[in-house]
Amino acid sequence: MASLRFLSRCLAGALLASGGLAVQAQVPPPPVPQGTIADQQRVNDEIFLQLRDAARADDPLRATELAARLPSYEIPSYVDYYRLKPRLRDASDDEIRAVLQRWDGSAIADRLRNDWLLQLGRKRDWTNFDQQYPLFVLQDDTQVKCYWLLSRAVKGIRVADEARALLVNPTYYGEACATLIATLYQAKQFNTDDLLTQLRLAGEFDATGPARRTALLLGASDTRAAQAVDLPAIAMARGIGKTRAEHEIYLVAIGRMARTSLKLATIALKKNEPKLTAQERAIGWAAIAHPASLQMAPEAAEYWRKAAGAPLSADQLQWKTRIALKRGEWKTVATTIQAMPAALRNEPTWTYWLARALQAEFGHDNPEALALYRKIADQTNFYGQLAIEELGQPITLPPQARTPTPDELAAMARNPGFQRSLKFFALRLRFEGTREWNWELRKMNERELLAAGEYARQNQVLDRMVYTAEKTKSEVDYSQRFPSPHEDILAPTTQALGLDLAWVYGLIRQESRFVSDARSSVGASGLMQVMPSTGKYVAGKIGLEDYGHDKLGELKTNLVLGSNYLDMIYEKFNRSEVLATAAYNAGPGRINGWRDKMDRSMEGAVFAETIPFPETRNYVKNVLANTTNYAALFEKKPQSLKARLGTVTPAGARSE
Repeated sequence: MASLRFLSRCLAGALLASGGLAVQAQVPPPPVPQGTIADQQRVNDEIFLQLRDAARADDPLRATELAARLPSYEIPSYVDYYRLKPRLRDASDDEIRAVLQRWDGSAIADRLRNDWLLQLGRKRDWTNFDQQYPLFVLQDDTQVKCYWLLSRAVKGIRVADEARALLVNPTYYGEACATLIATLYQAKQFNTDDLLTQLRLAGEFDATGPARRTALLLGASDTRAAQAVDLPAIAMARGIGKTRAEHEIYLVAIGRMARTSLKLATIALKKNEPKLTAQERAIGWAAIAHPASLQMAPEAAEYWRKAAGAPLSADQLQWKTRIALKRGEWKTVATTIQAMPAALRNEPTWTYWLARALQAEFGHDNPEALALYRKIADQTNFYGQLAIEELGQPITLPPQARTPTPDELAAMARNPGFQRSLKFFALRLRFEGTREWNWELRKMNERELLAAGEYARQNQVLDRMVYTAEKTKSEVDYSQRFPSPHEDILAPTTQALGLDLAWVYGLIRQESRFVSDARSSVGASGLMQVMPSTGKYVAGKIGLEDYGHDKLGELKTNLVLGSNYLDMIYEKFNRSEVLATAAYNAGPGRINGWRDKMDRSMEGAVFAETIPFPETRNYVKNVLANTTNYAALFEKKPQSLKARLGTVTPAGARSE
């Protein structure tokens, strides 16, 4: 069997080198006439790109000069925005309002309002801020939200509960949230416990600035707080201190040290336990249990037991739950999920696992568990699919929605936001194109969403097609949600390798959303996001001649190399889709390390949920949910995600 697979790979390399795999004909763009409107358009596009760069570089003189050269550009709202943004601090309120009014209701006007709200908050211009904030549509900026709470707090309004719900990640705080915390403390809306929570979060998120500021509010040394985050060994060597704040700074250092040395952290905590209160000891063990969980240390469960009674962050609660999942401690799973904030507890992940825990404790027919499954069973994601199966139903395709009519499609073609979006995509400005596209979807009904998805397909913007299609609930088009382009390349490639075509498409959908020129920050390229080193290795293995890194972005080369690499790691990991999918994202070495630390077999869903890297954890769940949907689409018969997940065993044993 192995020799046959080797021959298949070599054949794939030979076919690719010779052009033997059919490729969909590429229609070349029409030639651009010289000295025509097209030439001027190209010049204007280049000026526009320079204008964008000037605005991003905060260069007002350059932005003003470039904008003046675009008096009739086809996206005038962005010319106005890029002209104004670098001098927003100095522009008059009337000028800003004029631009907002001119482009009222547009995505870029909302972006400008976001920028202006930040300026107004910094200036403490609460009159204008309070007037503009309700007009801010997206409300997706943490600092703007902090200014909104600050504006209300200085008027004597109680906002402590809203602030506690918002202030959970110091990475996004900035001046706005720092000032909010100080103001609430001074107004006695926040107490010492709130500040200590913020100090612990600063340690958890490696946020030195917030740690410094919180220490000063507590009357402690900001230098020692910074050392606890950045140089925990030095902070620990200074000793535990006498005050409650100094104890907490020491415990932050313990948690930071645990990231690199669990042994040193536990020794230090045990040494000083007599000087700590019972709750401080629990907080210290929670600070160690969290990194121990991420490192898959066998002692993690014991550390969490010692942390009983500690106030836990959202991430700590989730990891305490995951460790209990790995050990089959269902009562702990249930109590920890029930202790989560409501928004977190209601996510599909914890809705599903709470239902499983209730069934384990009270029986398979537990009404509360079944109600939780039904709550998420209409979702096509990982846990929605598992919930369907727990209810005794197979995973099947919903009824196909009616095809959009010509009139419905014509309305999409006339949509100015979509026209701007396609222009941005043509300029390779994917962020702006995506923003414009998504903005238009907010006001659409399901028929319009289906038409928008089809319009995206017609214009080869498949990532927007998928995103748009996922927003429908009653009218569903799986060909939009789960497209299968380039099947002329992938079908023969996967067939030669004996690889599941649905799995490959499920992976591509997650890797690149079918953006063929996608490139990651670490250099992965193309639809299958192949790394240069991986491409070179696989090319050598399959006998692909004249291969160079410049070919990695070529469609056919990328798909063949990516499919062959997936097949190689699939064989390496005993034909386990769960392990091979994880290895495709995180690398085979890491998967080997994780399996080495396993002391028992576990169901594939538990393995997926307890992967220590957030990116890989979400990746595996999304790829396998995608795969199940693709299989239902291709095979036109019911599917089982649970069967696909199987059982994952420790290293040296064969996965089932």
